[in-house]
Amino acid sequence: MYFLSPELYFPPVRSASPEGIVAIGGDLSPERLLLAYRSGIFPWFEDDEPILWWSPPERMVLFLDELKISKSMRNIINRGLFKVTFNTCFRDVISNCRDIKRDGQQGTWITDDMTEAYCQMHELGYAKSIEVWQDNELVGGLYGMDMGQIFCGESMFSKVPNASKVAFIALV
Repeated sequence: MYFLSPELYFPPVRSASPEGIVAIGGDLSPERLLLAYRSGIFPWFEDDEPILWWSPPERMVLFLDELKISKSMRNIINRGLFKVTFNTCFRDVISNCRDIKRDGQQGTWITDDMTEAYCQMHELGYAKSIEVWQDNELVGGLYGMDMGQIFCGESMFSKVPNASKVAFIALV
């Protein structure tokens, strides 16, 4: 296992463990996060762990021209139940992603350090959010890293049915 030093470096992703761990340690500085994402690597860890840097052998890739929106989802969108905005309340989106309880999941990987790091990336223009509103209340959304030709979705939340789906569809 490769332990990162203060130097901005990652080992090649082909050296990852079978689970996809590339390295341990380092920091969540904007420079390191940019290097990581540009190298196909992302951080994922919990409060009581060192920073773990991942590049799993398989990823979900969505080609925009292949997205199929169901008829029922089109009807939901066309009814105008939701308003969608972009990058208007990033911190609220990441906080909801962190705080919403999910079935079968204890705790969260979105630590305070991760929240601050991604909020800083948002201020620099790299992290983006999509917000879904109903009756002037934030009811869904998602956030991730915009790397130009690629958007790396990090997390999403929904307080009402279909809100996170609306955010995802608005993204593409």
